[in-house]
This record gives sequence, structure tokens and C-alpha cells, in this order.
Amino acid sequence: MFIGHYGVALAAKRAAPRTSLGVLIMAAQLVDLVWPVLLITGIEHVRLTTTDNPFLRLTFESYPWTHSLLMTVVWGVLAGGVYAVLRRDRTGGVIVGALVVSHWMLDWLMHLPDLPLYPGGPRVGLGLWRSMDATMIVEAVVFAVGLVMYARSTRPVDRTGRLALWGFVSLLAVLYFANAYGPPPTSVDGVAWGALGGWLIPVFGWWVDRHRTTAAES
Repeated sequence: MFIGHYGVALAAKRAAPRTSLGVLIMAAQLVDLVWPVLLITGIEHVRLTTTDNPFLRLTFESYPWTHSLLMTVVWGVLAGGVYAVLRRDRTGGVIVGALVVSHWMLDWLMHLPDLPLYPGGPRVGLGLWRSMDATMIVEAVVFAVGLVMYARSTRPVDRTGRLALWGFVSLLAVLYFANAYGPPPTSVDGVAWGALGGWLIPVFGWWVDRHRTTAAES
């Protein structure tokens, strides 16, 4: 799943109005932000697969430290705990931790049975990725619901706040359709280094949120 994770982050703003959208996005995508680092360092492994289905072009051979259920919970506890302590916001910390764990749950719906329950443990996955159409419909619905919830729970404080949100949505749409309909990756290194660009998206989300306000902030 790709834009679905961002949809969940957008929706979470209603539950954690004091928490920046940038932080919520980083939490929802945390394991995917750490994953390319572990690929580059050789700690986790993936290989390219030749297929017409763009969602099955990567075979995840080993990623227990970022994408096992146990370690995702550990990442969630750490991220939520650190946020709660630094920001003195227990509610925000709970939401941040839950968003980290939500990544595994959404991936479980999409992935083939390659998600370990714990490092070295059995692998699971419902495999919605086998159907390109079903995948894109589910992701679009999750993202749309999250976007509507965010738009209704915040309001722009200036023109930038309005335009930046739609620029953010447009960027994610372009990235998603480029992945779905663009050429397949040519190397694992290219996949890893390209995925590092994902660190810029929470920054974009933070900037959007800086130009919007919520009822709590008002």
C-alpha cells in the first residue's frame, strides 16, 4: 500500500489535532522510511521480479526488522513514547504509535504472504496486490476518506494553506500513478535510493499543516 498510508495519516489529524501532519505522515510511513536504509546496508533484502502487475515487481525476501508485526509494534512503542515525552502530549503519542502499527495492518491486506509475524517467524499476507484494480480502488477509497476527514477538521489560514494541500494531493497522485503505470525498476539499489526520497513527503505535510489550523488550535 502507498497512498492508503497517507490517507490514514490525514484522518488521524482529527484524533490528534495538536500533532503536525508531518509527524503523522512520518509515523504512518516510518517502517518504509527505515526500510531503504536497511536495504542499502544489506541488512534486509529484496529482489526484482518480472511481471505485468506493477504491485508485484518486488519480491520481499527478508525484512524482519522493519516489516514484521513484532518489530512494527516495537517501532510504534518507541516512536509514540518519544513523541509523548518530547511534546508532553500523551494522546498524540498514542496516535503516533498506533499509526506506526497501522502500516503493518494495511500491508497485511495488500502483500502476498511475505510479512513475518516476528523475525524468523511465519509469514502472512492476504494478497490483494494480485488484483491491480482492487488494489487501486481500496487505496483510493482509504486516501479519499482520510483527505475528507483532514479537510473537514482543519481550515486554511491563508491562500498557501489551501493550495499547498491540493499540491500535496497532486504529488501523491503523480507518484502513485507513476509507480503503477511507469517502467519497472532496473535495480535494487535504484529502488532503495529512490525510496529515500520518501523522507521529503513528511516535510511537505508539515508545511501544509503550518498553513492550516484546527478547532483545537483556534
